[in-house]
Amino acid sequence: MTSRRAFLGLLGGAGLAVAGCGGLTGETAGEALASALPLPRPFTVPLPVPALARPTRPGHYEVVQRAARMEVIPGTTTEVWGFDGTFPGPTFDLRRGGRTTVRVRNELPVPTSTHLHGGVTPPDSDGYPTDLVVPAGQGFGPPPGGHSRHGTDADLSSWTFHSGARDYLYPLDQRAATLWYHDHRMDFTAPQVWRGLAGFLIVRDDEDDALPLPKGERDIPVMICDRSFEEDGSFRYPSLDPSLRVTPGVEDAYMEGVEGDVILVNGAPWPFLEVSATRHRLRLLNASNARRYRLELSPGGRFTQVGSDAGLLTAPVTHSAVVIAPAERFDLVVDFSDYPVGSEVTLLNTLGSGPTRNVMRFLVTRRAVDGSAIPKRLSRPEPADRSSAVTTRTFDFRATRRGPGALWTINGRPFRPGRPLARPRLGTAEIWRFTSDFHHPVHVHLAHFQVLSRNGRPPAATDAGWKDTVDVRPYEVVEVLVRFEGHRGRYMAHCHNLEHEDMAMMADFEVV
Repeated sequence: MTSRRAFLGLLGGAGLAVAGCGGLTGETAGEALASALPLPRPFTVPLPVPALARPTRPGHYEVVQRAARMEVIPGTTTEVWGFDGTFPGPTFDLRRGGRTTVRVRNELPVPTSTHLHGGVTPPDSDGYPTDLVVPAGQGFGPPPGGHSRHGTDADLSSWTFHSGARDYLYPLDQRAATLWYHDHRMDFTAPQVWRGLAGFLIVRDDEDDALPLPKGERDIPVMICDRSFEEDGSFRYPSLDPSLRVTPGVEDAYMEGVEGDVILVNGAPWPFLEVSATRHRLRLLNASNARRYRLELSPGGRFTQVGSDAGLLTAPVTHSAVVIAPAERFDLVVDFSDYPVGSEVTLLNTLGSGPTRNVMRFLVTRRAVDGSAIPKRLSRPEPADRSSAVTTRTFDFRATRRGPGALWTINGRPFRPGRPLARPRLGTAEIWRFTSDFHHPVHVHLAHFQVLSRNGRPPAATDAGWKDTVDVRPYEVVEVLVRFEGHRGRYMAHCHNLEHEDMAMMADFEVV
């Protein structure tokens, strides 16, 4: 692990990439934040499954962002900021083409903006960071002098404020996939997601339904994230302004990203799940702010990947380990009939050490009839065709020095709302080349893409399928074919290390 000061020293100046930077080329992506309370024993809490969202009328839902107390660490209570006061929020289980309106009501003490991650969504419902729902009766406006403490200027006309509530429209004209929703407030996304503002949205369609993959209680959403806790059980996070009302940012030591020492799955620390000796479909989401995971099964085993961020793969891919960066999703099938009844199968994070090496445990308790199967052909999505690209663009994700601290930039520029770095045409495809100096999980709003290459070589097996987030590692060049479909308007690309995002590592693009 390299400290921020050492990191900036290695950079040696604005935008300078230095080869052989030790910890920068390793697998960690943030600074460890220790909890103040004794950590619970792993595998003593059952895996929760988030409740399903219920419509108020056909095609309409309402959720309330509010504070609530939950027992996250056994024997203590934690104040969470949750959709409907839960962490994770309720799961929306919806169908392709089912035009859906979600009213988000904000009863928190701070503004929010809700982004449907992976959604093909109209621009005014995309959760742009300055398009805010402000608590009713409270006055919030753009920070004086710019959008962040970094002194960058902004087009203040890009700020919009909705008092108390607003409606988000989701046409869901897209393939079946595991999506998720989370807060996206300018400069405060990281601490507000850390406090609990995230949940699943699953899109289903006839193609996915027709496959003999595991269904019902054997189709399980699995949100993995890390957190740290104060002695009283409250979330610990190194905000400069714990009220999250005025001053954005984290303490200097955590500007690379914040990594907690407690691994939560669906909001529970190192839980267990009793399973039958049958196939189970695990919809894995890395909802951590900065932590990457290399997931493996112990004592041995394989994952069969059937889907990626944006839906089904063409054919299944088998992995002995899966590296998952923040915001990525992996749709995996595990066949627990490979283990004798009575087995304890542990999901490990082999990038972690000590308590962060464990994730959760499966207890194989019984035999059962299994009517599921993994077909050799899953889907027929449009293949990636490099020759279809109308242009190639480069986006360089890099830290620069500016003022007293680092600034995370794209193409040397901090985020300025309303100033697009690209204007792709609707209905076209482009090659976007991502380069980096550090671990940057790059997320593109609206558009889905396929990975074409890493450092001029073929993509990794875990890069398969159409995606919306890609793990760009230190000093890599990753090429992706991006397809712009659905809507014209203003969208974003940004690093999904949430501390980097809050420190201006975002850029607008406008689909014309």
